[in-house]
Amino acid sequence: MIPIRDENPNNETPYVTYALLSLNAVVWIFVQGAGFGTSLESSICEYGFISQDLFGSGGAAVCPPSSTSPTLSLVTSMFMHGGWMHLLGNMLFLWVFGDNVEDSMGHLRFLIFYLIGGIIAALSQGFADPQSGIPMVGASGAIGCVMGGYLMLYPRVKVTIAVFFFILFWTFRVPAYLMLGYWIGVQLLSGLTTSTAGGGVAFWAHFGGFVSGCILVYFFKDKELLANHKFYGWTDTRAEESIWDDPRNRQ
Repeated sequence: MIPIRDENPNNETPYVTYALLSLNAVVWIFVQGAGFGTSLESSICEYGFISQDLFGSGGAAVCPPSSTSPTLSLVTSMFMHGGWMHLLGNMLFLWVFGDNVEDSMGHLRFLIFYLIGGIIAALSQGFADPQSGIPMVGASGAIGCVMGGYLMLYPRVKVTIAVFFFILFWTFRVPAYLMLGYWIGVQLLSGLTTSTAGGGVAFWAHFGGFVSGCILVYFFKDKELLANHKFYGWTDTRAEESIWDDPRNRQ
């Protein structure tokens, strides 16, 4: 289940969302070598978050000592990625959900919200496996925070999703609460049934980021900005009607 777009227009230009998308792309190309050569592995080891470095646990290390402090790596890790699909998948989710959350907070608040969510996400994974010597990278924890905030702000907005079956796919319009509820349910179930040993997907980072977003959004949202937003809240029935059903939006 992959989101393609939402039917939730902006009131303001989402400059921070655009900047985050651009920064991740720039880091991927110029710091990580676009996934080619030795730059990918070295950047992951240098800037990734390693639980045992922060918590002082004695797991087996897979990377040489890094010059990036464990505390700073809580931030740098969210701008590193493990491959093209990792990057593109994360950026798609940020593209779909980030602009409207930024619209609800303002630019600076959204940036702080995003970074705090990413830090909490990394710590969540760290607490789940404090002895891990495997570096964790990716923006998905911070984006999980954005998705949690989106759920609290715009639960009834329609999201177009793509569902794949081998080479076939279908698109559906579903409420945001259904798509995001399914996503976080998968993260929780996967976290409970998958061992953290040996690396892989950081499900607890996703879960921790999402839950933090559900909570933090109440401290970061701007009521004045939301007062002008057509699709805010659970009770606004206007969200039941797609903006794409308006003849003025048809090309």
